[in-house]
Amino acid sequence: MTEQIQIGVEGQLGVVTLNRPEAINALNLAMIQAITAALTQWRDKPGVRAVLFEGRGPRGFCAGGDVRAVRTLVLEGRQAEAEAFFAAEYGMNYLIATYPKPVIALAHGVVMGGGIGIAGHADFRFCSMDARYAMPEAAIGFFSDVGVNAILARAPLERALLFLMSGVIVGTADALGLGLVDCVVAPERLAEVRASLLIAATAGDIDTAVVGLMQSEGLEPGEAELAGYAESLAGALKLPTAGEIVAAITEAARERPELQAIATALAARSPTSLAAIHAAHRAARVDPDIANVLARDVKLANLLIAQPDFAEGVRAVLVDKNRSAHWQPANFVDVAHETIEKALSEAPPIITS
Repeated sequence: MTEQIQIGVEGQLGVVTLNRPEAINALNLAMIQAITAALTQWRDKPGVRAVLFEGRGPRGFCAGGDVRAVRTLVLEGRQAEAEAFFAAEYGMNYLIATYPKPVIALAHGVVMGGGIGIAGHADFRFCSMDARYAMPEAAIGFFSDVGVNAILARAPLERALLFLMSGVIVGTADALGLGLVDCVVAPERLAEVRASLLIAATAGDIDTAVVGLMQSEGLEPGEAELAGYAESLAGALKLPTAGEIVAAITEAARERPELQAIATALAARSPTSLAAIHAAHRAARVDPDIANVLARDVKLANLLIAQPDFAEGVRAVLVDKNRSAHWQPANFVDVAHETIEKALSEAPPIITS
C-alpha cells in the first residue's frame, strides 16, 4: 500500500484509485505492486464481485509508466531493476486482462501508455468526453507496450498503425473506433456513473447491469479524425516496413497539408522505435493472445531500454523537455531489424502468478 494509490472495498466493489495527480498518476513500481497485490487478494474473496479503476486529479486517469525513474536505473547501470519494472507492469496488465471477475475502468482526461495498459484491458471501459488517448512511446525511444497490441489487433490495420507509430493524441471518437473504450459519458456525469457502478456491483447479473448503464449514459462522441486520415493512407500503412510507411506518408503530406502534423510527428520519432512498433503490431496480428503479446513486450522492453535512444528520448521529452532528441541510428537503413525480429520470435512465457 502506498499513499500514491488508494485501495479499498465499497459495498461489493473493489476500488483502485490512482492517487498521484501531480504526475497525472504515472505508475511507479510501488503502485504496480499494490495493484497486483489487491487484485490477487480480491480474486478469491466472495465479498468483492467486481473491480473499479479510477484516477484522482483534474488532468487525467494515468499518463503512463514512470519512465524517468527507469531511465535513472539504466543510466546507473541497474539494468536488472529496470527490466523488473516492466516485468511487474506487464504482469499486472495480464492480471487485469484475464481477471475472473468484472473489471471496470472509469477514465478521464489523459489516458496514455500505462494508463491504456490498465483501462484498455478492463471488461467495461467508461471514459468522459474529455478523455484523450495516446501511445507516444516512439517519441522517447521506446515502443507501444503494455499489451496494447492485443487490443488493437482487432482494429483496422491502418488505424492501429497510424495511432501507434505517430503517437498523436486522439479523442474519444477515435478511441472508440480503435477499441480502447466502450462508453463515452458526459464529464459532469462521472460521479453519478460511479455511484451507479457501486449499485451494479450488487446486482444478480453484474454484466447486464453495467451494460444497461452504458446504454443509458453513453454519448455519441462525434467524428473520428485519425480514422479518416488512416483510411486515406491505407495504401501507405500497408507497406511492409516502417521506413517505407514513413516515406510514403511524408510524400503524401507534400500534397495534402492536413497530413503535415502526422508527417512531422513521424519524422521526429526514433527510427528504431518505429521499426519495433511496426514489427510488434504485425506479430500481434498473427498471434493476438494476450499472454504471448506481453511476452514479446518483455523481450522488446529489455532490448530497447538498453539502446541509447531510450535514455536520450526520455531526456528530450520528460527531463529537459526540449524535444531535441538525437537518435542513434538516425535513419531506418541502419536500424538493427534482425535484432528486433529475434526478440519477437524468442519471447519467453510471461510470469502470470
